[in-house]
Amino acid sequence: MCLLPARPARPVLRPERLTSVAWARPPQPPRPGRPRVWLARAEDLSGAVAPLAGTLLDGGERARAAALHRAADRDGYRVAHVCLRLLLGAYLGIEPSDVTFVRRPCPVCQGPHGRPDVPGVPLSFSVSRTDGLCLLAFADTAVGADIERLPEPDVVASLTATLHPREAAELAACPPEGRPAAFARVWTRKEAYLKGLGTGLGRDLGSDHLGASARGPRRMPGWTIDDVAVGPAHAAAVAVAER
Repeated sequence: MCLLPARPARPVLRPERLTSVAWARPPQPPRPGRPRVWLARAEDLSGAVAPLAGTLLDGGERARAAALHRAADRDGYRVAHVCLRLLLGAYLGIEPSDVTFVRRPCPVCQGPHGRPDVPGVPLSFSVSRTDGLCLLAFADTAVGADIERLPEPDVVASLTATLHPREAAELAACPPEGRPAAFARVWTRKEAYLKGLGTGLGRDLGSDHLGASARGPRRMPGWTIDDVAVGPAHAAAVAVAER
């Protein structure tokens, strides 16, 4: 057990399971200030997605899927992007194939690689993939999501120094067997927050302290960050900008 400072526990978000049955009924939109979070499993949806990918995905999406070397990665990409289009189409009342994606300017360099967006609509989204799982988050303000498999100990050792000094100290307070889970909590919280900001890893990972405690992430000014329950082998988090 990690020896980290005690604080009141934040509730863990529980995502909705995305199945092909869910596509048949219009989903409820996100509540003001709260995200709508979905978890998709590629093995459950790859068969249903395959006949849709050719017509729903645009040329850029199809090319990016085809460029992936592993069949599992290609399946995961198609599942993520077909599900994203289906949900956005349902939320916005348009055909999924008509959803147009743009990139906002990066807040760090103003380059065209900031947060993805659908122009002219009051809905933000974020997508994250890892070995067979996809996390999708939607909100009426800026949102970021991340999901990761728990890392191997050597990955934890090599990347801990890139984190905030307090986070590195918190990880050092964990016994070795607890560090992968604690590191994954830090990393997904940080990635979700940075994706919500639109900077991605262009912002120094050591700039922000989001914490390693299992009792919940540290609240950031203007942002609410929550862990997401995705099973013992993975960690996930969602960050939502406050109004």
